[in-house]
Amino acid sequence: MGRISISCLFPASWHFSISPAGCPRILNTHLRQIIVISILAAAVSLLYFSVVIIRNKYGRLSRDKKFQRYLARVTDIEATDTNNPNVNYGIVVDCGSSGSRIFVYCWPRHNGNPHDLLDIRQMRDKNRKPVVMKIKPGISEFATSPEKVSDYISPLLNFAAEHVPRAKHKETPLYILCTAGMRILPESQQSAILEDLLTDIPVHFDFLFSDSHAEVISGKQEGVYAWIGINFVLGRFEHIEDDDEAVVEVNIPGSESSEAILRKRTAGILDMGGVSTQIAYEVPKTVSFASSQQEEIAKNLLAEFNLGCDVHQTEHVYRVYVATFLGFGGNAARQRYEDRIFANTIQKNRLLGKQTGLIPDTPYLDPCLPLDIKDEIQQNGQTLYLRGTGDFDLCRETIQPFMNKTNETQTSLNGVYQPPIHFQNSEFYGFSEFYYCTEDVLRMGGDYNAATFTKAAKDYCATKWSILRERFDRGLYASHADLHRLKYQCFKSAWMFEVFHRGFSFPVNYKNLKTALQVYDKEVQWTLGAILYRTRFLPLRDIQQETFRASHARWRGFSFVYNHYLFSGCFLVVLLAILLYLLRLRRIHRRTLRGGSTATIWLEEGLASQKIAGPL
Repeated sequence: MGRISISCLFPASWHFSISPAGCPRILNTHLRQIIVISILAAAVSLLYFSVVIIRNKYGRLSRDKKFQRYLARVTDIEATDTNNPNVNYGIVVDCGSSGSRIFVYCWPRHNGNPHDLLDIRQMRDKNRKPVVMKIKPGISEFATSPEKVSDYISPLLNFAAEHVPRAKHKETPLYILCTAGMRILPESQQSAILEDLLTDIPVHFDFLFSDSHAEVISGKQEGVYAWIGINFVLGRFEHIEDDDEAVVEVNIPGSESSEAILRKRTAGILDMGGVSTQIAYEVPKTVSFASSQQEEIAKNLLAEFNLGCDVHQTEHVYRVYVATFLGFGGNAARQRYEDRIFANTIQKNRLLGKQTGLIPDTPYLDPCLPLDIKDEIQQNGQTLYLRGTGDFDLCRETIQPFMNKTNETQTSLNGVYQPPIHFQNSEFYGFSEFYYCTEDVLRMGGDYNAATFTKAAKDYCATKWSILRERFDRGLYASHADLHRLKYQCFKSAWMFEVFHRGFSFPVNYKNLKTALQVYDKEVQWTLGAILYRTRFLPLRDIQQETFRASHARWRGFSFVYNHYLFSGCFLVVLLAILLYLLRLRRIHRRTLRGGSTATIWLEEGLASQKIAGPL
């Protein structure tokens, strides 16, 4: 009879064979072999598909989570669920020079990972509008009557109290941070205003408000907060998840002797307002100084801070350069320019006996105004008449001395120290005037290209004012562009170009500047960076409370995922064991039958021999 033998690299006792007894011969060899192989193939396939399905499922969930985090930042327009007990709140009051604004932020419970930051976002009301309120005048107007400050700020706090759930008031931090207007006041008046706030607010409101929650912040702090806010919205503080993400080598401040680490490249910011210009960017490498004096100055411009909740962890330690230049804003620069040409023209007229600019018929020819536009400068009862010539290149040349550059290395505007920038591996966002100059009239906001911008600015400056007015009347410019913008667009374009390329020394072929008004369709305020920095230790509370629960949750998650692997493996082992056991029993049974048949044959053969031998 035929026999199917199956042997594997198992111990010798596991050898088995299948006897075809009891089955039709047509099934003896092929069918039984196919059945056994099919069972083994089915078991292996089941295990394989279990692994593939689980991997796809959880891989997809992981990708979905990343997409959801991205989507949450891009389309964060849903109303805040104030009935959710796991949502926390924070309040920041920005006390500026012209008014005060209150911002209410919220965030879900921290995920328990000490390497992750809080997911802070702006609170939205039932109508999906940001919870923001502004009042006028600025808080500095109460310098002579500090006892009225609490009454002045109460409407803002009442507004926040109406939106933050009552049960959350006592655990909601309140920060009152004062900026430019308060900085110019004497320290005694600053202290009096802050003292009134610290005394009266806890009496009328239950917010978490301590002595350190009300202060006058420096321009450096404000710049750091703005830098934090922008990079948080851009997701630059998150872990590296994709191979194509831009990264940078960083020497962690305080541990320069250790090896550099790789982390996401952060974005620098350029902000040109009406009065001042500010630059802020990360300095990833340890910097050297040309002199001890330069080193001393740099200490006031470099900020080192840890955004993580654990001071012993260094992955969120950043070194950021922040410099603010008063008088380098667009409007202030134009005022300085007009003061210079007024004084120089009057002096030349006296020396040469001319009347240039003193009468409309002999105006001063201003290369920084559009072609043929007429303008006036009035100072000390005198009027200087101007007429634009629209010469962009000459305008740039005229304003270059206003940069106040020096021959000292690593310096920028006014000779201020500036650490080197790795232009090949950097990215900057330009706000305010950087955006208005490129978008309002030239309609080319976004990715900045120096050659394209220069050509557009030249064409605009050289265009007659009458044509520009006609375009304005036809609505060809941005909706918020006015005649003031049209008049000084030529000057501000040249000023922005010179500040960026000559002042901050960016090469003309630099490709990584984006001019913007918003990030992900949201106006990002420095207050977001302030709340993120000042609440950085709050995750410790959640981590400590959830340590035990989180450890069990991780085990449950581990079991949930890997039990599928365990089940599939066990199923395969049990199936094979049953099969081997049955086949082993079958083999033993067949050996027994074979042994019995052999004895019978022997007996029959013995008897036959005796019968034959007898007659002999």
